Amino acid sequence: MKMVEAKSVAQKIAFSPLTFQAVRAMNNLGILKILDDAGKDGIKSSEIENSLNLSHYAVSTLLEAAESAGIISEKDGKYFTSKIVQCFLYDTMTQINADFVHDVCYQGAFYLQESFMSGKPEGLKVFGAWPTVYEGLSQLPKQVLKSWFAFDHFYSDNAFSDVIKIILEKNPKRVFDAGCNTGKFELAMFSKGFKGQMTLLDLPQQLKKAEENLKAAGYAQNCIFYPIDMLKQETKFPENPDAILMSQFLDCFSKEQIISIVQKAFESMNEKSILYILEPFWDNQKFEAAKLSLTHTSLYFTAIANGNSKMYSRAEMEQCVKSAGLKVKKLHENIGTHEYTLLECGKG
Repeated sequence: MKMVEAKSVAQKIAFSPLTFQAVRAMNNLGILKILDDAGKDGIKSSEIENSLNLSHYAVSTLLEAAESAGIISEKDGKYFTSKIVQCFLYDTMTQINADFVHDVCYQGAFYLQESFMSGKPEGLKVFGAWPTVYEGLSQLPKQVLKSWFAFDHFYSDNAFSDVIKIILEKNPKRVFDAGCNTGKFELAMFSKGFKGQMTLLDLPQQLKKAEENLKAAGYAQNCIFYPIDMLKQETKFPENPDAILMSQFLDCFSKEQIISIVQKAFESMNEKSILYILEPFWDNQKFEAAKLSLTHTSLYFTAIANGNSKMYSRAEMEQCVKSAGLKVKKLHENIGTHEYTLLECGKG
C-alpha cells in the first residue's frame, strides 16, 4: 500500500465514529429510505428536504458526508442509493449490530484505553456502578437492554437447531445449561420434544427472567433453577449430568476464569458426561466481515462487559479445556448460519 492510500484509510478510521452517527441519523430521519425508494432515478437534496420537512443544512450536510464516505453516490445534482444503504434498511444483522454499538458500546468505548490499563470495564460507569454488566443487566435502560439481548440472541439462537440435534442423538435425560440467560435454549429443547430435565445455572437475577419465560410456556416443571456465581471458588455444579451446554458463555470470562469454570464442569461430570462448548471462534470464519465483527466484539467485553474477556480463537479455547482436565473428543463446524463451532468434550 502506498503512503497516499494509507493516509486515505487512516482518515476513514479517524472519522469513522462520526460516519457511523451520520448514517444512523440518515436512517432515523428517513433519508436512507427516500434515497432507496428513488432507485436508479436518484433524487435531489431539495426533494428530500421538502418530503421530510428537514432543513437544507441538515440534508445537504449528511448527504455530502455519506457521499464522501462512499455510502451513496452523486451525479448531476442527484443522489443515489447503494447496497450499503440497503443493508442498513433491510439487513437484520446490520441493524442489530448498529443498534448494539450505538446503545450499548458507544459511550463506554470512550474509556477503552483505561479499561485495558485497569482490567476493569471502565466504560460501564455510563450505565451504573456494577463490577460487570451481568450484575446490572436487569437494570440497564430499556433500549440498551433491548439492543443487548437482540445482539446476544441473534447469533447463537440460529445455531440452536443444529446443536439440539447433536445433543439429542445421545438421548440425554439430564441436561445442564451453564449461562442460561433468558431460557431460550430450554424453550428450543422442549419444543423439539425433549422429555428429560433441564438444569439452568446462572446468576439469580438472570434465572428470574428465565423462570418467568419457562413458566409462561408451561415447561418450568421440567426445570431446576440453580443460582450460581461461577467466579466464586467455592461454588459447584450439580453432579452427574448427561450433557452440559455452554453456549457463547465462556467468551464472557478471562482464560483463567474459563479454566476454573470448566473445572467445575469436570468435577460434576461422570465418565459418560459430555460438555458441549458453542462459540463463534474468530479464526474459524468464512468471511472477513465476520472476523472483524468478532474481534471488535472483544472491545465491548473490555470496555463494557467485564474488562478481561474476549472472543477467542479455537486454539485458545481448546487449550483452556485441556488445562481444565477435559479432552475435545469431537469437533462440529459450520453450526447454524454464522459459522459457529461446537466442541464436544469429555473425560479421558
